[in-house]
Amino acid sequence: MTSTSPITLITGGSRGLGAQMALALARDGHDIVLTYREAATAADAVVAQIQALGRRALALPLDVADAASFPGFVERVSAGLKAWGASQLDGLINNAGTGAHASFAETTPAQFDSMVAIHLKGPFFLTQALLPLLATGEKTGARVLNISSGLARFSITGYAAYAAMKGAVEVLTRYQAKELATRGIRVNTLAPGAIATDFGGGAVRDNAELNRFVASVTALGRVGEAEDIGGAAAALMRPGAGWITGQRVEASGGMFL
Repeated sequence: MTSTSPITLITGGSRGLGAQMALALARDGHDIVLTYREAATAADAVVAQIQALGRRALALPLDVADAASFPGFVERVSAGLKAWGASQLDGLINNAGTGAHASFAETTPAQFDSMVAIHLKGPFFLTQALLPLLATGEKTGARVLNISSGLARFSITGYAAYAAMKGAVEVLTRYQAKELATRGIRVNTLAPGAIATDFGGGAVRDNAELNRFVASVTALGRVGEAEDIGGAAAALMRPGAGWITGQRVEASGGMFL
């Protein structure tokens, strides 16, 4: 069977924001390739949910901190596309990541290097490795969405290394948008605010005091949910958003305005 539906690859799609992005895009008619690092069971559950929506889905293991594994990963993606009767990706969302909570004074070189590998080197070289699979064309070029954080705009003690990487990703987005425009590829940043997921140990979700604080500094008066980010990502990947590139879109409910 030949694929005529858009196909989007989402890293870190087994849980949290990545899973909700995958489901939101599936509802918009996308077939999904999602990655996971260790949570194969959770990834399979997301695949089943996508399939229940009538879309195709494939889960592949990937450690975004291991750039040496990217050529082999691209081969597996290509094989998966071929099985669907396709040869190109219409979308790529660089979402996979983990947090690091430590003050600037106490951040270790190992923590910093981990953040670089996961949040900056990973998206940089994974996108580069996937370029041969990304659709091109003035109207049909692929959409790349790099996930940043509200912490690249406002500052909260304990996130210096993590936020520095996200700031770098936002600069990278602009360069990618400039250089890949000749291929018709659009590249944007989506920056979530504080979201009630298991990210960072689930502090925003599970710590009632922190939850109330976040709500108090958010214009819309509540903490964000993963579904809020899934919907925002889907909106930026729709055909009608094709004139948007090189931009940072924050989905934080108006946090710290």
